[in-house]
Amino acid sequence: MLSRKELQRYSRQIMLPQVGEEGQEKLAAARVMIVGLGGLGSPVALYLAAAGIGELHLVDGDQVDISNLQRQILYKTNHRDKSKAQVAAQQLTAANPEIRVHAHPCMAEESWLRDQVPEVDLVLDCTDNLEIRHAINRVCREVQRPVVMASVLGFSGQLISFDFSSQQSPCYACLFPPGQQREVQNCSTAGVIGPALGVIGSMQALEGIKILLGLPVASRGKLHLFEAETLELRALQLQGNNGCPVCGHE
Repeated sequence: MLSRKELQRYSRQIMLPQVGEEGQEKLAAARVMIVGLGGLGSPVALYLAAAGIGELHLVDGDQVDISNLQRQILYKTNHRDKSKAQVAAQQLTAANPEIRVHAHPCMAEESWLRDQVPEVDLVLDCTDNLEIRHAINRVCREVQRPVVMASVLGFSGQLISFDFSSQQSPCYACLFPPGQQREVQNCSTAGVIGPALGVIGSMQALEGIKILLGLPVASRGKLHLFEAETLELRALQLQGNNGCPVCGHE
């Protein structure tokens, strides 16, 4: 049962027919892992904390650099050279002391993910590291945890989610087979416009909340492409890739 303080804090959310008190209780009971606390992870974490997700696990092995501040809105100038995961945990706890926030100042290696992912209900992949993204995909499929993945480069963003409770679900490796992309650009090498990260990060948080509430999820198995220059948004249905090395669609 929600406390009086929770009813007041989340009142504008609870009044929505798609949420209600029952939905808010689902969010309060949820355990969510956010991998990557940069330009995407910042808005994702802020919105999930504000929404009342009961337990957040923040995973990032990097420290705050001044070049991050143009887009990583969790951090301030005085956070330079401090652990992103620990600073983010402090910021989110200050924003909403009603939730539990756990900092994991480490890189999301596959062995670590195998230990930790079974303990959460949902994973949000906010990384810009292709190897980590493929590791998240493999582990989430193995332990049947839903995952929402997103990326932004320049003015272009992508978003897709997978529900691995179904063995028929395609996976990230169906879309981008491992080993095929030799040179992968990221924000450090190609640049990025900050507000595009805010748009995609907000969409990512929204899809995560909808998964936890049991609502229809538009990005499930469907790649959404966003062009910030034109504000164009389009969606492509993902089909299982025959012979995928991860999910084995044949």
